[in-house]
Amino acid sequence: MTLFQSPETLNTSALFDEVTIGDLKLANRLVMAPLTRSRANADGTANALMAEHYSQRAAAGLIVSESAYVSAQGKSAIKTPGLHTDAHIASWRQVTDVVHARGGRIFAQLVHAGRVSHHDLQPDGGAPVAPSRIAARAKTFTASGMVPCPVPRPLTGRQIQAAIGSFAHAAQAAAHAGFDGIELHAGNGYLVNQFLDSAANQRSDRYGGSVANRIRFALEALEAAAGALGPQRVGIRIAPWNAAFGMEPDDDDVLYPELVRSLPSDLAYLHVREVGDRPLTQRLRELWRGPLILNPHPGGPEAGAATVEQACQALSCGMADAVCLGTLFLANPDLPARIAAGGPYNEPDPTSFYQGGAAGYIDYPPLVQPDLTPAQAA
Repeated sequence: MTLFQSPETLNTSALFDEVTIGDLKLANRLVMAPLTRSRANADGTANALMAEHYSQRAAAGLIVSESAYVSAQGKSAIKTPGLHTDAHIASWRQVTDVVHARGGRIFAQLVHAGRVSHHDLQPDGGAPVAPSRIAARAKTFTASGMVPCPVPRPLTGRQIQAAIGSFAHAAQAAAHAGFDGIELHAGNGYLVNQFLDSAANQRSDRYGGSVANRIRFALEALEAAAGALGPQRVGIRIAPWNAAFGMEPDDDDVLYPELVRSLPSDLAYLHVREVGDRPLTQRLRELWRGPLILNPHPGGPEAGAATVEQACQALSCGMADAVCLGTLFLANPDLPARIAAGGPYNEPDPTSFYQGGAAGYIDYPPLVQPDLTPAQAA
C-alpha cells in the first residue's frame, strides 16, 4: 500500500496552515494519533523512552498521547500508562516538558477500559466492570500473555458516578502533568463506547436502552472533564461502526448524530475515527460546527492506514479542520518535513508495535540526519 503521493500530483500546502483548536493556535493541521505502544513502566508511569518518542514527533500541530487510564480499575493491559496518581503526574512531566521545549502541543487521551481488562489487571483481583454482565469477545494483554476478557461486573449507580468522577480527576492530573488538554476516548470498545453500544449495554436504568440514555455516560464524563479543565481544553474521540474489542454497532447512524448534537458547543474539538462511512462523517460535520479532527479511512476497515492523500482531501473538501495520522507518524517521527519534501517515507515494522524497548519506537531514522561533530564522525 502506498501511503503517499509525489508532490507533482498532490498539493499538501493546506496541511501546513495554522489552525485554532479550542483556545490554542496550532502550527499546522497535522495531528499525531493516539498510539498504544506498550512502553510504560509496570506501575503505569511514563519513562525516558516515552519522552524521547514524543519529543521526536513534536513537529506535529498536535500530539494526542496514547491512552492513559483514569483509575486503577480502568487499566486495560500491562505496559500501558496511567494518569491518576502523583507518580503518574511526575513521570508525564518529562514528556510534556520536552514536547513543549521543541515547540509542540500535546493532549492526553483519557480512557477507562471497562470490560476490556482482566482479573490480573484489577487492583482487587476481581472482575473488571462494565455497563452490563456481558463479556467482550476479545483478548487483552497481561503478564501471562494474551488472555480472554472475563465476564465483567455491572456497575451500580454509585459506581457509575465514581467512574465519571475519575475522568475529572484524571483531567486535573493531566493539567498538573503539563498537558495542554485532554481527549476523552469514547471509541475502540472501551467503557464509554460500551455504554454507547446496545449489545454491550443492556441496562434498564437511565444509562441504558434508548439512544438518549446510552449517550448519557459519555456526556456526563465529558462534562466532568470539562468542569475540571474548561471546555476549550477538552476534546472527544468517537469511532462510529468500529467493532474493536467485541463491539457490535447496529444503530450508529442514529446514535452518533444524537451524541454530536448533544455535545457542548465550546469543546476544543470533535475527533472522528472514520471506518468507511463518509456519509455519516458528512452528517456529523454538518451537526458539529466546532473544530473537527478526522482520522480518515474512507476505504473501510480493511483499507489500512490513512494516507497523506486522504488527509489532503479531507481538508480540501471541508470535511475536517485538522487530520489525524497514526501509522505514518509511528514510522516517520519527522512526518511534517517528509510530507513537505514529498518523501521518502519509512515503512512501519508491525513486529515492534507492542514488543517494548527502543527498537521500532525511537530508532526510525529522520529524513535529514543531524550534523555530526568531527569526533562523532570519526
